Amino acid sequence: MAAEIRLFPCLSDNFGYLIHDPMTKATASIDAPEAGPIVKALQREGWTLTDILVTHHHEDHVGGIAELKAKYNCRVIAPHDKGAEIHQVDERVKEGDTVKVGNLTARVLETPGHTLDHISYMFDHEHALFCADTLFSIGCGRVFEGTYPMMWDSLLKLRALPNNTRVYCGHEYTASNVKFALGIEPNNPALKARAEEVAQLRAANKPTVPTLIRDEKEANVFLRADVPTVAAALGMTGKSPSDVFGELRERKNKG
Repeated sequence: MAAEIRLFPCLSDNFGYLIHDPMTKATASIDAPEAGPIVKALQREGWTLTDILVTHHHEDHVGGIAELKAKYNCRVIAPHDKGAEIHQVDERVKEGDTVKVGNLTARVLETPGHTLDHISYMFDHEHALFCADTLFSIGCGRVFEGTYPMMWDSLLKLRALPNNTRVYCGHEYTASNVKFALGIEPNNPALKARAEEVAQLRAANKPTVPTLIRDEKEANVFLRADVPTVAAALGMTGKSPSDVFGELRERKNKG
């Protein structure tokens, strides 16, 4: 039986995610932005929370852990960097580790940049990537704790995943990201098609995720910092991809 994934809004613009193994009834929440919507989603499905898979220490990703832990006595798995303050952690994981949710298996990918402790969870059999605030649809996270070369390397790691990988990111930022990207690549046909799709989805109050790695490679300007036309659009022909990426991120920060 295939894994079941549920997506729902949390806080102002976070996504909440549940991934459920029908065979064992194990259910994991990817991060815990706030407890209420997660509890409601579990009750709606008739599922019991067994695990919380934490991607990084920011409050809008860990704020619901204490309440959920008290209610379900679930296992909390978090990045190995103990310098980041995440409470009630049962297990720490790093690059190359695997995490089991019932019979489901996720690979841990270290994806630092947004924060130094940031990890992503790749469920290969389900073709599902939970990447929180590293990669967004048509965007990427702000670089708060790492460096631009570090974040670029993390994005390259995710870009190298199979084309049919579904990307489940941490926030509904796609419309804003599309507006920025069109300012850099106004003639990119994949981006223009995505812009139309996003406008329709948001008009219907529907989420713009999941998206596919294949589509992000074609339309997400932050994954295209090594494309000569992107460098040229920034007046950075001949510059390194990480420098081009840094300029893109700086411009988005100011936008």
